[in-house]
Amino acid sequence: MHPHRSRTRPALLAGALALATVLAVGLGITRPGPADAATTLKALADAKGRDIGVAIDPNRLNESAYRQLADAEFNLVVAENAMKWDATEPNRGQFTFTQGDAVASYAAAGGKRLYGHTLVWHSQLPGWVSGLSATELRQAMLDHIAGVAGHYRGKVVAWDVVNEAFADGGSGGRRDSVFQQRLGDGWIEEAFRAARAADPAAKLCINDYSTDGVNAKSTAIYNLVRDFKARGVPIDCVGFQAHLIVGQVPGDLQSNLQRFADLGVDVRITELDIRMPTPPSAANLATQAADYRKVVTACLAVTRCAGVTTWGITDRYSWIPDVFPGQGAALIWDENYAPKPAYQAVAEALGGGVTPTPTTPTPTPSTPPPGDGCTVTYVPNTWNTGFTAEVRVRNDGATAVNGWTVGFTFGAGQRITNAWNSTVTQSGSQVSARNASWNGTVPAGGTLSFGFQGTHGGSNPTPTGFTLNGSTCRTG
Repeated sequence: MHPHRSRTRPALLAGALALATVLAVGLGITRPGPADAATTLKALADAKGRDIGVAIDPNRLNESAYRQLADAEFNLVVAENAMKWDATEPNRGQFTFTQGDAVASYAAAGGKRLYGHTLVWHSQLPGWVSGLSATELRQAMLDHIAGVAGHYRGKVVAWDVVNEAFADGGSGGRRDSVFQQRLGDGWIEEAFRAARAADPAAKLCINDYSTDGVNAKSTAIYNLVRDFKARGVPIDCVGFQAHLIVGQVPGDLQSNLQRFADLGVDVRITELDIRMPTPPSAANLATQAADYRKVVTACLAVTRCAGVTTWGITDRYSWIPDVFPGQGAALIWDENYAPKPAYQAVAEALGGGVTPTPTTPTPTPSTPPPGDGCTVTYVPNTWNTGFTAEVRVRNDGATAVNGWTVGFTFGAGQRITNAWNSTVTQSGSQVSARNASWNGTVPAGGTLSFGFQGTHGGSNPTPTGFTLNGSTCRTG
């Protein structure tokens, strides 16, 4: 049901790709300084000791915006397709690891954890598998696990050993796959034992979709895990794919994760995306942001939830539109690599973007009066005659801001050409940035963030005279 094939789509105009690159730069993700690093999802997840992962296609890593986001925003990577059976053993006994090794090498070079996906799955099988007898199929499965998991032994933190083994609907039964038909109920246990032998240090996971809430399918997996743990069958973790629909995050997601964790296994959100009808509406983008926040928050609330992985970086290459026509916009960067509301929601769920309000604030002479005050941080990135900048404005007041306009003055003739997370107008040197439809509320102590691309004539000093709804802001 979820083929996860990377989409092959016509290239956008060169100008759009250039814009995509500078949008990525505008997020501050190419600047190594600690202030900027602290704004990335990777830095926030690292601080919490959790994984923030992404499925990647190694062939996309030569696209600069794709590479920059993969580099800066994630601490774990998984191969979208490059480690699956058809990619690694297209002919029986003839293994090829070129693409998988590219993902592994990328992870190692960037100090990222590598997650293995997947050893045994009924889909994306090479044609020769389905023609085998039961005896041959069992041996082929064991040989495949030994060959692939053995090749990556010691490099992978965890494997999706078995993927999507349970049926859809309310039966709670096994999927009627070639493995189930010919090998019977024991094949999952055999696969896990083979994986442990091939890579003793890797954590071994079972992974599936539509299991995010408590239902017949998730309960069937729960019962299998409980049985495996009772009998000493090696299993260390359960993956919840979380291919969700906007507005439909299960209300019992956290309690479902917790019941598995209580069995003594880790849990993970392994393939998160949240689809909606396209083109996306502002209302759906806002709901999507709330949904992403719910998923990340649920994981963080469960001690044994190792982290969250999104199934891709940008909507441009998402698998969703090819499988669900008229649906898409499921990831946290759009087709031009601009961050969506969901990006900020994930960052805030991980503890970024909002400055905690002190429990017992002590007023000092520098404390702004209640309901007033703001602090601006301006983060530019300049080259030749172009630049991008991110503007972060903290609400230092005691009450929330509902609807905001940020004003400032350029001092060297800079011109803004486009913006994100705001609507920007410019008259001469005066600039006014107004909130988008989805980010108008800034809580007391909270931070709003927007950015823009512009041009300059050789000098690009920091703007002056920042204001928030007419009140003068400090810079810091």
